[in-house]
Amino acid sequence: MIHAVLIFNTSGVPRLIKFYSPIAHSAQTLVEKIFSLVSSRQPGLCNFLDAPELETFLKPKDGDGEKLRVVYRNYATLYFVFVVDHAESELGILDLIQVFVESLDSAFENVCELDLVFHFDEAHHILAEIIQGGLVLETNVNEIDRAVQEAARARKESYASANPLSLGGGGAVGSRSAGLQSPLGWLAGRLTGVGAR
Repeated sequence: MIHAVLIFNTSGVPRLIKFYSPIAHSAQTLVEKIFSLVSSRQPGLCNFLDAPELETFLKPKDGDGEKLRVVYRNYATLYFVFVVDHAESELGILDLIQVFVESLDSAFENVCELDLVFHFDEAHHILAEIIQGGLVLETNVNEIDRAVQEAARARKESYASANPLSLGGGGAVGSRSAGLQSPLGWLAGRLTGVGAR
């Protein structure tokens, strides 16, 4: 099972945090502990390590005292960290990190730290398409992208149909704003004299 997914920069500032197990102490303390474990390792070392010191922070759902392992990858200025138990394959998790990064790259066109800061909701949605409840749902990047694009389109249509003053206009058949103009269209019409009585 995947117990936590964290993304933080090289300074230790968290950019995405998702826990799939209850935590016993503060999340900030746990993030600092994981950052100290990962950042102190040499670049040539293996990308996964046993972390028995994290067992006091994370309580597994079944409470059988599983040994936790940290699996991470460093991309430019970001660390992608997964905290898993012994049931997960370390190489499989490294591949899952790659799928997550590729999905973020396709959504943001070369993902960077600022994309995660300003579009955290979309980053969480991409993660939710890949992992739910600590279990892997999808690993096909094309399917993840399709689901994320469909959800974004549905959000835009929902917003446009619920808000008649939105500039998007909706354009959907039967939408509430079908007969209304956007404020910008109305103003342009008034200034040019189109539609004047």
